[in-house]
Amino acid sequence: MMGFIKKLFGGTTVDYRSLLQKGAVIVDVRTTGEFRAGHIEGSRNFPLDSLRDHINDLKKMDKPVITVCRSGARSNIAKDILKSAGLEAYNGGAWIGLKNKVA
Repeated sequence: MMGFIKKLFGGTTVDYRSLLQKGAVIVDVRTTGEFRAGHIEGSRNFPLDSLRDHINDLKKMDKPVITVCRSGARSNIAKDILKSAGLEAYNGGAWIGLKNKVA
């Protein structure tokens, strides 16, 4: 049902597992304290308020970026920031949800 709704309103389904197999980088935009309390192994912590400071580093990696946070709100903002900077970026939503999808 959700797939139908996404298609109806123009959303797309992202294959996060495939992106990760191709080398995508997971960027967790929660605060350092939130990140320390739990995160996806191998993810990088660039809090949303400092994300712009890391754009050039991410561009040098030349890989897709999957953003995550606690609920999906900050990661959506981060995705928009990265896309407007020319990066291939996807909102992975809540970090724990993405972890469960790709584990």
